[in-house]
Amino acid sequence: MREKEILNAHEIDGIVTRLSFQIIEKCQDLSNMKLVGIKRRGATLADRIAKKINEFKKTEVDVGYLDITLYRDDLSEISDFPQILGTEINFDVKNKNIILVDDVIYTGRTVRAAMDAITDLGRPKKIIFTALIDRGHRELPIQPDFTGKYVPTSLDEKINVYLKELDLKDSVSIEKMK
Repeated sequence: MREKEILNAHEIDGIVTRLSFQIIEKCQDLSNMKLVGIKRRGATLADRIAKKINEFKKTEVDVGYLDITLYRDDLSEISDFPQILGTEINFDVKNKNIILVDDVIYTGRTVRAAMDAITDLGRPKKIIFTALIDRGHRELPIQPDFTGKYVPTSLDEKINVYLKELDLKDSVSIEKMK
């Protein structure tokens, strides 16, 4: 089965706008809020959300980027020499409301690794998780606080998120794995 597009660029932009408003409503004190995107596509989405919040509220929201590679519980299974992308968080997370952003939530293991990485930097007041796509099939009891779109999948399907900053187009598709 080839890929079937389930979200186009316009729909992704609308979802990012909605998620931005939900974050603003939840975090009244934007001065205590920091966005942290999980590298790679979560980082790009965090930038987009920050841009929308900045436009709506006429403020500057800090954005950081989190590499969870060394926190993965399956690191030895993926590669003998994993690619380290580097964490770029230039603010204190202690006592801050951290908005953790990722493109897809599946098993919950990436988010668990991200929470471990963040707490190694300090103890946030709160971590709020935002995902563009929730495809179900959790292995850990972790749910997003804000979800762009819930896409029920089977275990032999894959969600592909393409963002123009990395992939030259904005699209989300579903694909049957071979």
